[in-house]
Amino acid sequence: MNKTKQKTIELAYLILRLTMGINMLTHGIARMLNLEGFNSWMIGQFSNTILPEFMVSISSYMIPFTELILGILLILGLFTARALLVGGLLIVLLVFGSGLQENWNVMSSQMIYAIFFFILSYFIELNRFSIDKFREE
Repeated sequence: MNKTKQKTIELAYLILRLTMGINMLTHGIARMLNLEGFNSWMIGQFSNTILPEFMVSISSYMIPFTELILGILLILGLFTARALLVGGLLIVLLVFGSGLQENWNVMSSQMIYAIFFFILSYFIELNRFSIDKFREE
């Protein structure tokens, strides 16, 4: 592959990584700005499921911080492979929750996130424009 095409593909990867990073960052920020409201909303969403309220509450406090940290790491391209793994596992958790709620519309959206985490993970060697790559050199 010629250098121009390689650089173009690496820039495309950067754009996808940045987009996912901003998505995670803004989810985290929005939820952290109203953490108690998010917690109350989550408890209400899971009130008719088998999950005990304390587990829902713990999750509702952890999710925004996880999203915020993932967003920052993806934007910077720092610990990218680990961040993508944690992001993928977060999506697994969210899909499980949506399944318990029988919220198939939300689950469909989460499955798209799973695909994007897969793509970013599968093509991690294209992560040239990142702090990770800078640290390797």
